[in-house]
This record gives sequence, structure tokens and C-alpha cells, in this order.
Amino acid sequence: MFDQEDEGTRIGVWTVLAVVFLVVAGLIGGLAIRAMNAAAGGGSVQAGATAGAEALTFVDGPLEGDVVGTVYFAVGQSVLPDGALIALDKAIQAVKDEPKRRVVLSGFHDASGATALNAELAKERAKTVRAALVAEGVDAERIALRKPDVTLGDGAAPEARRVEIRLVE
Repeated sequence: MFDQEDEGTRIGVWTVLAVVFLVVAGLIGGLAIRAMNAAAGGGSVQAGATAGAEALTFVDGPLEGDVVGTVYFAVGQSVLPDGALIALDKAIQAVKDEPKRRVVLSGFHDASGATALNAELAKERAKTVRAALVAEGVDAERIALRKPDVTLGDGAAPEARRVEIRLVE
């Protein structure tokens, strides 16, 4: 029937076919994900950063102003925790009472773990609080995000996983 050479050739052909299949499947999957993101309005990072009302403003440097609320998040999470809207009520009222002042959201993270991932998580937390404020009637144009801050310490305290809501001039 088959000798050793034919068996090796058959295995080689199947290996090549499997690799080609995986590459094609990966390309199709990548294109499908791109299409879904484009349909959802995700687009590229540049387009998302400049698109209409969803444009995010970032501020840097020290801030002076009144902290009117703080939201504490679970470890590794950027989803509003249970009871967060109760904590936000006072801040929302303060923001509505001061229509001429801007709102700056400062996301914090601890010093443990990968700095880039922690900074991204702090930014996502601030964006979550921003979305909650906008959903409660705060004008998105009034809200700016501050570049993520590192909380000194070991990260065990909830202070390392907070977003401060501050009113500034």
C-alpha cells in the first residue's frame, strides 16, 4: 500500500491545509469584528476621539476645585458597583446647582501590576462615571477626564480604585 515516503507527504499536505484554514478563518474573523465595530460606531481611535458629542476632553496637571463625589470600584472592574447611583445623587445635584462650573473626573489606580493596564482601567472607570452623569442629565460638554493618577500604597484600600468628581472654575 503506502510506503514511508507517501505517509510523510500525506501528513505534510494535511498540516499545510490546516495552517491555511486557520489563517483564512482568522482573516474572516478579523474582518467580521471590524465590520461589527464599524457598525457599532467604534471606528478607529482617532475617529472615536473626535466624534461629536462623544468627544472626550482630557486635562492634565493639578486641579483646584471642590470634590463633590467619589465612586469606589471593585478590584479590576470598571462597571458601576451596586449602590453607585445613590453615591452619585449628591454629586449630580451639586453639578446641576453649579451650571457655570466644569466637571472633571479623576480616575485612580494603585501602583501594583502593569502601569499601562492600570491607567487604562482608571480611564475606563472615569468614562463609566461620565456615562452615568450624562444619563442623569449632565451636559457631556461640561465633563472632562483627568489623566489617570496613581494612588500610593499597596492597592489594598478602596482609595486606589476610585473616581473623584470635582467641580472646577
